[in-house]
Amino acid sequence: MRTPLTLRLLKVMPRTGWIALAVFAAITLLLMPALHLFVPHDSPLYVSNYAITLGGKLMCYAIVAVAMDLIWGYTGILSLGHGLFFALGGYAFGMYLMREIGTDGSYHAALPDFMVFLDWKELPWYWLGTDSFIWSLLLVLAVPALVAYVFGYFAFRSRIKGVYFSIITQALTFAAMLLFFRNETGFGGNNGFTDFKRILGFDITSPEMRATLFALSALVLMLALVLSRYLVSAKFGRVLTAIRDAESRVMFMGYNPLHYKLFVWTLSAMLCAVAGALYVPQVGIINPSEMSPANSIEIAIWVAVGGRGTLIGPVIGAAIVNLSKSYFTVAFPEYWLFFLGALFVIVTLWLPHGVIGLWQRIAQKRAA
Repeated sequence: MRTPLTLRLLKVMPRTGWIALAVFAAITLLLMPALHLFVPHDSPLYVSNYAITLGGKLMCYAIVAVAMDLIWGYTGILSLGHGLFFALGGYAFGMYLMREIGTDGSYHAALPDFMVFLDWKELPWYWLGTDSFIWSLLLVLAVPALVAYVFGYFAFRSRIKGVYFSIITQALTFAAMLLFFRNETGFGGNNGFTDFKRILGFDITSPEMRATLFALSALVLMLALVLSRYLVSAKFGRVLTAIRDAESRVMFMGYNPLHYKLFVWTLSAMLCAVAGALYVPQVGIINPSEMSPANSIEIAIWVAVGGRGTLIGPVIGAAIVNLSKSYFTVAFPEYWLFFLGALFVIVTLWLPHGVIGLWQRIAQKRAA
């Protein structure tokens, strides 16, 4: 006989979903880090620095794709500015990483190297406290959440939707990119933040830290999937899909779409920010190019390729597109954008429900 806890878990996700999640956890939290840390480098089972870093990056992108699916796939709001929240999370944690360099920089000064180069005499007020790991984590969550909440409140209250909302979000991220490119803003200008040394006193390039960041990325991805699944499978999620399909009817029934859209929009921004904070120490750099509108458009492509409104589809889409990008930008660098454009056209014309939709059609034909 099933216990109430088992029933509640099965309401969130079917048994097969929990099994798949357990397998993924065993691979990413135990197997991959163990093969990276304890297997000799000349062994065919060894997981290299490149592979562990690439895997961590892909999972950060997958978190962003899940966040995008919440707002686009389930609520029907296409954002072309989610790259901004990803970058803000990266910059917030990057400030801590820059402070952790200490006097080990090129100029052996207490200030970050770019500030010494620009003849800054002291830290700006918004850098105060960023030498604290806990304070930096709070900034990772609070700054993107505040930006998203304020922007979302005025946009949703004014009932801006559709292509107009998409254009405004794209303009927002483009304006932020131009702002961060300026040296006087105190964020490194064009070069951004780089040359990180430590996290909590531990070498950021050590195999142990790489494995830890990889495992943390996997853990956050799993938590994001479970949280998102919980939300969309509850009454809250049914209201979101109702807003997506017929917002005027939802208002007629007595619901205020503003509160629902504002909550899921802010939550989506915070998930992107956490992904950005995990991404930066793994790739070793954050600069304003992460805010480029092209990056935000690419996030939408991940979701469309995988299948929006499915949660797991965007994860698959992010993996497909970024693994293809890793291959094509090395093997055929001049053709990558053509491949990306062709992929989006194919999905739009022949795979409107993405890879997940194609898989479901094949499964239905086999069952018939």
